[in-house]
Amino acid sequence: MPEPAELRRRALAAWTDSPARFREDANAEEDLVRGGYRDRLLVELAQNAADAAARAGVRGHLQLTLDGDTLRAANTGAPLDDDGVQALATLRASAKRDAEGSVGRFGVGFAAVLAVCDEPAVLSTDRSVRFSAADTHAAVAAVPALTDELTRRGGAVPVLRLPFDADGEPPAGFATEVVLPLRDDSVDGVRAALAGLDADLLLALPALARIDVLVHGVARSLTAEPTASGVRLTDCGRTTTWRVTQRCGELDAALFADRPVEDRERRGYTLIWAVPLEGEHPAPLAGRQVLHAPTPSDEPLSLPARLIAPFPLGPDRRHVAPGRVTDALVEVAADCYAQLLADLPADPVLLQLVPRTGLAAAELDGQLCRAVLDRLRAAAWLPAADPEEPPLRPDRAVALDDPTEDRVAALVGVLPGLLPAGWSRRSDARVLSALGIRRAGLAEVVEAVRGVQRPGDWWAGLYAALDGADRDELAALPVPLADGRMAQSPAGVLLADETLPAARLAPLGLRIADPAAAAGPARRVLERLGARPATAAAVLDDPAVRTAVETSLDRADDGEDVEPLALAVLTLVAAAGTAPGQLPWLVELALPDDDGGWAPAGELVRPGSPLADVLTPGALGALDPEFASGQDLDALQAVGVLDTFALLTAEDPDDLDVDRVEEWVDAVLDRLPADSPPPVWPSLTAVRDLELVRDWERALPLLASLPAAARADVDLGGTVVPGYLRWWLRTSPVLRGARPDRLRHPDSPELQGLYEPAPDLAPDVLDLLRPPATVDEVLADVDDAIDLLDRLGDPVRTVSPAVLRTVYARLAVALDGMDVAPPDRVRTAPGQVSGDAVVLDAPWLQPLVDQPVVPAGGAPRPVADLLDLPLASELAGRARVTSRPARTVPWTAVPGAELAAARLGVPELTGSVAVHPSLTVTGGRPVSWWPGEPDAVDGTPAALGRALAWRAGAWPLRQALAEAFAHPQRSAELAAEDAVG
Repeated sequence: MPEPAELRRRALAAWTDSPARFREDANAEEDLVRGGYRDRLLVELAQNAADAAARAGVRGHLQLTLDGDTLRAANTGAPLDDDGVQALATLRASAKRDAEGSVGRFGVGFAAVLAVCDEPAVLSTDRSVRFSAADTHAAVAAVPALTDELTRRGGAVPVLRLPFDADGEPPAGFATEVVLPLRDDSVDGVRAALAGLDADLLLALPALARIDVLVHGVARSLTAEPTASGVRLTDCGRTTTWRVTQRCGELDAALFADRPVEDRERRGYTLIWAVPLEGEHPAPLAGRQVLHAPTPSDEPLSLPARLIAPFPLGPDRRHVAPGRVTDALVEVAADCYAQLLADLPADPVLLQLVPRTGLAAAELDGQLCRAVLDRLRAAAWLPAADPEEPPLRPDRAVALDDPTEDRVAALVGVLPGLLPAGWSRRSDARVLSALGIRRAGLAEVVEAVRGVQRPGDWWAGLYAALDGADRDELAALPVPLADGRMAQSPAGVLLADETLPAARLAPLGLRIADPAAAAGPARRVLERLGARPATAAAVLDDPAVRTAVETSLDRADDGEDVEPLALAVLTLVAAAGTAPGQLPWLVELALPDDDGGWAPAGELVRPGSPLADVLTPGALGALDPEFASGQDLDALQAVGVLDTFALLTAEDPDDLDVDRVEEWVDAVLDRLPADSPPPVWPSLTAVRDLELVRDWERALPLLASLPAAARADVDLGGTVVPGYLRWWLRTSPVLRGARPDRLRHPDSPELQGLYEPAPDLAPDVLDLLRPPATVDEVLADVDDAIDLLDRLGDPVRTVSPAVLRTVYARLAVALDGMDVAPPDRVRTAPGQVSGDAVVLDAPWLQPLVDQPVVPAGGAPRPVADLLDLPLASELAGRARVTSRPARTVPWTAVPGAELAAARLGVPELTGSVAVHPSLTVTGGRPVSWWPGEPDAVDGTPAALGRALAWRAGAWPLRQALAEAFAHPQRSAELAAEDAVG
């Protein structure tokens, strides 16, 4: 083998003969450094160490030492020989070409050192060699034929083409040492790479047993120890065991027809899947995975396991080259992956290793995932819940929806192919679907057990296991009855209660569950599904009883004696303690009326009751007095006999059959924000028969004493609106012919003069009617706001100045978007209205308008639109100052300016002011001030205060500023006063 000097001579001669060859070599080396082997320094050093160990037939040892700015990589194994030197100095011609078990492919990985070093050296027990960017540059510069090319490349040369003899030996115990004096800008990156070096790199380098990392005297050891089923990796005492499944073989030569010659001679493969273990079970890898071919590539994988396989790489050495070899290795990898899952202990965590369907990380990832899924779908690797069943293929497995251990145990033997609960979780639904596993919902479970003949305790276990399941899906769950029949649904089945004699149940033909099937937790589940304890309340709720009640009036009309039924129902109601309105259908119970006929209980008034005294005579029927005298008063009220006003409840206002309910709904919707979605109604309570009242003076206390639900407001997504009862009363003439919403609260000073006070009422009645006390309460309702707009224009009414200042602006907000007719007259002063007014939108325009001014409350445009009035600026047109100033001075020169600035909170005033002896504008109209640059004033303190306040955007301070200008000699005194408050 030639010496380094001869290798240099040959390379320089080749470049001299063909400068293009020099350019090609330089480009090729640059591509490797900046492309395929960038950031691969430590991996390549470890790979070379593994190859050296493999060639020597030993478990290798690599020592990486960072000492100052020099990185040293010493390894055991075969030393560097002549072939190795030539390989280092020859692009894409490797000494590993025929080496069995070598990891490197073309001997070009050593180019990775050039990313951090310009003077690499390889010291070995056989041969030592170094490379030098500086020496190579000098040698090339001495060749005239290469001068132009060297200049074009900025002095960059192919460093690894010219080897030089090196002195030195590797450390004791090592065969080779790579010495890399690091460039200054590379030290931190190398240090970080050493800190991040992970022991799992050893998975891809089985010939390497140990890597020692020494950074400035601090040591760390990474080791790999083979086990029976994998490898144990240790990093500074932290040990991780990996389960490894391996396939070895040789691919058919025909597959390599389109591959480079070097590849065709290496048809053997060793493919490895590895996954770390926690105990005996796999711990799927988190985060982004890449193919190791066999060291890390940039080919992304979504499978949570490590794939190490000799896939052919493209020219960038980062991504897999497509083709028949890749396709063949994908099939091998899929078989190996399926074997890995089959070899691992059966545990639900294996489902995390199943490929996810959807967008693949890359083309190879998608191809691999599809192949793996095909293998897993065809293999019998899933455990059956029934220990007597063999492992299941996915297409023969059944996953239970909402699985629990108890549910699965109860259904073993009922649903063939049932998976254990841990293998059926909803969180794994996508995986189960990808495998083609059928899911069995509760409806299928119910159908499966309908024909099952099992003892009562088996049914009790099933019911207990279904605790918490969706009620609707269990609606058809069968229930064995005590008489041997099978109820087709739990609804209406009675669960025996010893406190209620059976003799009282038998005549009703009720269904009673088998006591063994309803024992323990099963009883609670059956109750949740509609079964009822056989108490008085349960019997009362039985559909047969309800049917009897609902048909009792028809049966009475047909001549049947229904009094025994009425008495039985009243007895059950009394025993059950049923509350009024609790069972709305009870109001249909036929009871005798005072005319000798029969009527629904809900349409009968109890004789002598408070309600009987306030309703229009004959508006409702009356219960037969003789029948009523022998009955429990609470029971009569529970079946709907009226003692006071009847309440109706519903989840939707459309289901309330009460007076003017549609008007109430419209009023409620008007109160909601304009962009609100349709409201979600809470449970509603309404009062019936309000339209039948004749004596409101006695009816109002009755209504005020109704349950809180009847009097409560309604909260619709944060907007609170009056409930039906309060709204109906407030909008009806129930106070001596007046509507409460057209009166004011007797203690309200804000609405005084606009509304008459409500009469003297009991506090609970006043709270129920709630006449408005403030303008805000009036504005909450659109109709009330429109009424207030009309009242403001009524000349016989008065308004307080505080209310008048903002009331029209607040009305404009409340009625925004509403089609409201403008009033004929508007309020311009507390005791004055006008039919020809103007809205003032600029204070300096007030002298220019002749009409009365409407206070706009800071919103002139919306007020003008609401009242259909002009703005002052529209009437004034383009008025401007026409007089000549006597002088123009900076604001800072005006006496009192310092105090004015202090009151404005600024260091000093800005701008100028023009003082006119007599300030006039277009048309000769006199004004006291006019804004502009400069501001124009007539020289009075009031004008100065207004002009400055407007300029400073502090209009409320105009009087304070006028005072400062009126008394400049008192500035210190006034400033002291300001400091007090």
